[in-house]
Amino acid sequence: MISKHILLPTDFSSNARNAIDYAIQMFGKEECIFYILNAFEVGASGLSSTMAKNKNTRLHQAVKEESERHVKSLIEELKTNNENTLHQFKGLSISDSLLNAVGKTIIDYSISFVFMGSKGSSAVKEVFMGSSTVSVIKHIDFCRLVVVPENYSFRIPEQIAFATNFEHVYSKVELSPLFNLANLWDSEIVIVHVNTGKKITPHQETCKNLLEERLDGVRICFKEVPGESKISDAIQLFTSEHTAIGMIAMVNYWHSFFEKLTTENVINRVVFQTKVPFLIFPIID
Repeated sequence: MISKHILLPTDFSSNARNAIDYAIQMFGKEECIFYILNAFEVGASGLSSTMAKNKNTRLHQAVKEESERHVKSLIEELKTNNENTLHQFKGLSISDSLLNAVGKTIIDYSISFVFMGSKGSSAVKEVFMGSSTVSVIKHIDFCRLVVVPENYSFRIPEQIAFATNFEHVYSKVELSPLFNLANLWDSEIVIVHVNTGKKITPHQETCKNLLEERLDGVRICFKEVPGESKISDAIQLFTSEHTAIGMIAMVNYWHSFFEKLTTENVINRVVFQTKVPFLIFPIID
């Protein structure tokens, strides 16, 4: 069995730890290598020349050692609490911005999923688990990302709500993260389409039929949701009314539909207000 490589960024806050615990439980049946990443920066400037200079300072060395010490301590704790023989833990302390560190690690270690919290446990930590999470969503468009709400406790996702407008012809490869997560716990995929009052075009009908074909092998159902003043509100309302839904899934590039969601502050509305984990996966060009 080939191990999944899962990236777990942390600032050592309780919210980051919650996302880590969720990921470990989500992949309890899978052989995984979990990379515990702490990204740190020394100095106010993000200029590479300044960063290079900072790496030679005592302050940089002290911060680096502190990061490595905390990562090592966290891994020891995770190993103590997790006796799953399918799991391995490796630590990474990287002197860089979180965005750069995440991007490089995804490529260097062939990462399959990144798990992050939706916001921090304090005003200070909010800088990391708030704006940085949004930054990762906006810029890391080549890896699957799962955002875990603050204080969310793991439960088997009986259903995964996949919101789409049937405008894109998904390939099996694009849908593989959704398919694989549904297979993990025999979850049903609820394909949610928000009805805005416009008739579905022949192209959308074709996409809908192909979507059913591509997801053959897992349980699926289609749900038409009445449109609210904002499409994202309709998705949130539907999710809140169906307690069996344990995850929301969307793609991070959604043509006109995703652009419309973006103008509705979908990042704030879904990422920060969702009560269940949020899977965002890429379109493969």
